[in-house]
Amino acid sequence: MMHLHGFGMSGRYLLPTAEVLADEFHTYVPDLPGFGRSGQPSRPLEVPELADAAARFLDDRGVERVSLVGNSMGCPVICEFAFRHPDRVDRAVLVSPAGGVFNQPLRRAIGQLARDGGREPVRLAAVATPDYVRFGVPSTLRMFRALTEYPALERLLALDLPTLVVLGDRDPLLPGSERVREVAGQTENSVLVVTIEGAAHAINFSHPGELAHVIRCFMDDRPITDDPDSPGHARVHEIHRGPRHPVPLERD
Repeated sequence: MMHLHGFGMSGRYLLPTAEVLADEFHTYVPDLPGFGRSGQPSRPLEVPELADAAARFLDDRGVERVSLVGNSMGCPVICEFAFRHPDRVDRAVLVSPAGGVFNQPLRRAIGQLARDGGREPVRLAAVATPDYVRFGVPSTLRMFRALTEYPALERLLALDLPTLVVLGDRDPLLPGSERVREVAGQTENSVLVVTIEGAAHAINFSHPGELAHVIRCFMDDRPITDDPDSPGHARVHEIHRGPRHPVPLERD
């Protein structure tokens, strides 16, 4: 299982969820080229090139097939990875997917990020601030333009593999659940959409127990339920199940 980070960030904020899942899955949390502590590419990479970089990362480790878990910008990268390397992906988990028309223009996205900052755990700032400073303003502008040009919704609805989309009901970077259901129902897809109450955008950091439990349910084709180890912390709701998504198996 490989976890892919969001816009301007390193993979450090994904570690809380990745570490919970590491007892069941051989886990990778890379920094994509140009992000975090990875090396700088000779030129800025856009979404297709980041997807190919993720594939090369797996090649270097001898990994043929993988399940992918992404947050924010990591979700378009996963969609492109599945488009370009369909035989290498078992399942996809898209947490707080971003980069669509709801985040445009840039001033709107900046306002959404500012509102989200007040809804995330204070301790996230210690991770996010140095990552954003390292990434820099010129890279931010280039990457935002690349995301606006990427056909994220088209790629998402075309995914031909079991796909879990996890949304926070306090995430200002995403539309409401009614609009999400409307969009998800446009095709006969394999997409399962759930929401986590009280979560904002960085669910992998703020709600690792709840998110890891939902991912386990999805990977095992079990009904989506609340995390029994986090009672009362956050409720999980399934809001869409595509007609081609695997039917959940009831188990003792």
